[in-house]
Amino acid sequence: MKLCYQAATPDVAIADSVTAYQGSLTKTFGDLGALGYDGVELMTLNPGKLDWREVKETAEENNLSVVLVCTGEIFGQLGLSYTHPHRSLRREAVERTKEIIDFAGYLGANVNIGRIRGQYCRELDREETIGLAQNAFTELADYAAPKNVDIALETVTIMQTNFINTLAEGAAMADRVGRPNFRLMMDIFHMNLEEKDLYEAIRTYSSYNIHVHLADNNRRYPGQCGLDFEKILTVFRECGYDGNYCTEIFQLPSMEEAARESIRYLRPIADRVYGGNTHCNEAGRNKDGRGRSRKEGMQI
Repeated sequence: MKLCYQAATPDVAIADSVTAYQGSLTKTFGDLGALGYDGVELMTLNPGKLDWREVKETAEENNLSVVLVCTGEIFGQLGLSYTHPHRSLRREAVERTKEIIDFAGYLGANVNIGRIRGQYCRELDREETIGLAQNAFTELADYAAPKNVDIALETVTIMQTNFINTLAEGAAMADRVGRPNFRLMMDIFHMNLEEKDLYEAIRTYSSYNIHVHLADNNRRYPGQCGLDFEKILTVFRECGYDGNYCTEIFQLPSMEEAARESIRYLRPIADRVYGGNTHCNEAGRNKDGRGRSRKEGMQI
């Protein structure tokens, strides 16, 4: 398993709402590597503006795997989605996601779909919205497959979108898409708000899961509020998950402190739950850096 931290690429506008380490990747990867993280989850907006080789080499120099590339700021900063009422903006959302898939494929990473899926709106009926999303997901999964990229659909609280809020809804969509590289990811912050029983939800839908986001129930770094992370990781381990755990948290009181305190809190828990020293080294990394789930051998 790997403990990872979100890192924003320089093309993402710096903002308090961004749940990632921000600034130059040289500093970001240097800081996170020095703290002992195993990997990073990149938040990017326009990968065409980045030097892909430099990103990859800088991560490797700091013993970090790039495990996932996020699409969230395509919605957050540009307002694009697969279910937007305007066809041209739907198309732009899909094409920008393909650029991120290309980037992820180069890095040996997977891609998530969160808010970019959009939401139900007055201009489109519910079935049309579902159909548009399914068509986009299918197109993207087919595009990603030959690049060895898996797509992780993230269920999100209704406070951020009214479309695909629970794991049951996410699993139903994954079944409709019917592609082996289109799965789910589990975000503990969102699940704590939307699932009746957090632990039972993990157990029920564990076969769909290929990535995990961690945050306490106030969206700050783990250990700041009320969630039992030792129990959470234990349930994941019991379900056969030994992949990536990545924080997605507000960078409070500062990104340096949030990153430092996250791993200070989580590493001992991971060591107890998974046994021994869970900190990866180069000899223990998979070639693609993504890890695997023991249950089904999925790439994550």
